[in-house]
Amino acid sequence: MSHQLLSIRGLGLLPWLLFAALSVSADEPAIKRVAALTTVYRHNSHADVIISRLLLTDMLDGTGKDSLLKLVSLYTDQRPPNDISRLLAASHRFPIYPTIADTLTLGTGRLAVDGVLLVAEHGDYPRSPTGNTQYPKRRFWDEMIKVFRASGRVVPVFVDKHLADNWADAKHIYDTARELNIPLMGGSSVPGSWRHPAADIEREARVDEIVVLTFGSTDHYGFHALECLQAVAEQRRGGETGVRAVRCLTGDAVWAAQREKRFDPTLFEAAMNRLSRRPSEGRPLREAVNEPILWQVEYLDGLRATVLELNGAVSEWTGAWRYRNDRRIESTQFWTQEARPAAHFTLLLNGVEKMMLTGQPGRNVERTLMTSGLLDALLQSRTEGGARKETPHLQFSYQPIWRWQQPPPPPASRPWGEQ
Repeated sequence: MSHQLLSIRGLGLLPWLLFAALSVSADEPAIKRVAALTTVYRHNSHADVIISRLLLTDMLDGTGKDSLLKLVSLYTDQRPPNDISRLLAASHRFPIYPTIADTLTLGTGRLAVDGVLLVAEHGDYPRSPTGNTQYPKRRFWDEMIKVFRASGRVVPVFVDKHLADNWADAKHIYDTARELNIPLMGGSSVPGSWRHPAADIEREARVDEIVVLTFGSTDHYGFHALECLQAVAEQRRGGETGVRAVRCLTGDAVWAAQREKRFDPTLFEAAMNRLSRRPSEGRPLREAVNEPILWQVEYLDGLRATVLELNGAVSEWTGAWRYRNDRRIESTQFWTQEARPAAHFTLLLNGVEKMMLTGQPGRNVERTLMTSGLLDALLQSRTEGGARKETPHLQFSYQPIWRWQQPPPPPASRPWGEQ
């Protein structure tokens, strides 16, 4: 792994199981012992849909493919009434330790695991002044680093979703990983999941504009939208060149931006057409959407991107982009399995397993750094009344090492309430 920024500026279950099995080559080690650090561990939490795959197979019910990672220890920062970690620990015979240090050393005082899963996504934590949930990722990270330094060795680390809720902490995590040569991977499960139809920006093509639609809570699901944006944007000619400025508009300012065509109406319509559930025909969009939010991203190479949160009309992630040379438009829906076993997390875990086994991340942590910084800057713009914010800290470049491919069809869905 390169730990430096390149510049400072229906077919049934069988094909699914084969796809998962082929994600790791036969000559790789059979098992790696990992520790998991999490905020809360309840049914359908990120801890459950990621870490439980090491215990209950990728189907989360014991009927699927076993992971090549073995969970040997767990730390939970909070224990809500619906916690399931203690039941799992008793039935699968792994210890839950009271400290991060003991979780990584298994109580021996020295690092005793082959990898770390840092999953901090749910729980009772405060909000920042910009509205971002302040998960204790930096605290988890710094306590882990103390063990690495004291032990004189490091192991691969996966950080679920953003590196941190603010730029200073995200950059701290990134810089520490570079300093210590820690194989590090982070990010969302959504960009690598299914796309309907299968579409991606052609490698090395010139693209003028991208429009992405999103929904849900602005900080949580907005990060997914930014990862979808960045996963396609980084494929353009030159790779990622960096971001010059961002801006967040809300309410009537969003509808004014639409009237003034500050984002391409044809791309917007193409993205809307990829929704499987479109708003009622003939009903004005602004009647369906009470609190629209618009994010604008200006890239250094001239690419413009718009992310629109349209709760009330949109409940999926979609995107559209226009090629510069022939003005051609492509669009897609970023589809996730919104039911058990939430198989998009299997796709994510496949990449994590490969990094733990080989020590080589399969996608750039710089993408996660970029999206973490974008989310922070956009939320700052919102608190400042929609001010355009220059982002010199995001003017870095990287070449993508990852390329999306369409997975085989997902396994059958089960209700969220089932195991």
